[in-house]
Amino acid sequence: MDHSELALIGDAELVEELTLLTTQTARMRARMTDIMTELERRRCAKASRPGPRPGARQGARPGARH
Repeated sequence: MDHSELALIGDAELVEELTLLTTQTARMRARMTDIMTELERRRCAKASRPGPRPGARQGARPGARH
């Protein structure tokens, strides 16, 4: 919507549109926060899990001869 189109719309309609956009923006920000929090939780959960030791062979049984 360009400036000439906005000039044709009444004040009440502009305020209503602005209110709608403000509400949508708040919801989007809250959703972004939720997503970032979940990603951080997953990243921390991965970091706290012990992984395979560097140089360890995967699938080898403990005590098996190499």
